[in-house]
Amino acid sequence: MRENAKDPDRHAARMAKKKRAIDERIARAQADKGVLVVLTGPGKGKSSSGFGMVARALGHGMQVGIVQFIKGAFVTGEDRFFRGHPNVTYHVMGEGYTWDTQDRTRDEEAARAAWDKAVAMLREPAYGLVLLDELNIALRYEYLDLDRVLDDLLARPAMQHVVVTGRNAKRELIDIADTVTEMSVEKHAFKDGGVRAQKGVEL
Repeated sequence: MRENAKDPDRHAARMAKKKRAIDERIARAQADKGVLVVLTGPGKGKSSSGFGMVARALGHGMQVGIVQFIKGAFVTGEDRFFRGHPNVTYHVMGEGYTWDTQDRTRDEEAARAAWDKAVAMLREPAYGLVLLDELNIALRYEYLDLDRVLDDLLARPAMQHVVVTGRNAKRELIDIADTVTEMSVEKHAFKDGGVRAQKGVEL
């Protein structure tokens, strides 16, 4: 006969076993370093997660740098909220989505200028966290030299955290990352329901 999953004694034993396993893992993880986080995949939430980490970093009093690639033709909620924060340096590439500009030369020039801003942050130890929003898109379309981007990321200060967002992350970037999350999509209001982008959710 199957044991009752709601039995208090059984639950307490399971949780005690789980706690021991987690405590052992925490005890083994004693290294401190700046981590490179890659948020990719077709699902919603990559930039949202990145900006969530920005909020966390600010909560700890850290200096944060933000560079948004691809976006910039319209003002987002995160732009309105974070741009005026005294601990945030905020740069938007400013050209909008690639299907809006339809001009590769212009997109490449804007991406290179944005990367120059990013590199200045990646070389400054005062920045505890740098968010490179939609960088994966710029790399996918080869607006930036991948080897240069990888070298600049690897050369950053030892304790600086970097978050890279955007679908279709390059395998080379995934290989050097410390944490990689692939976000899948089950259902989307825009694609499946004809609901346009909503303030506070997508904008």
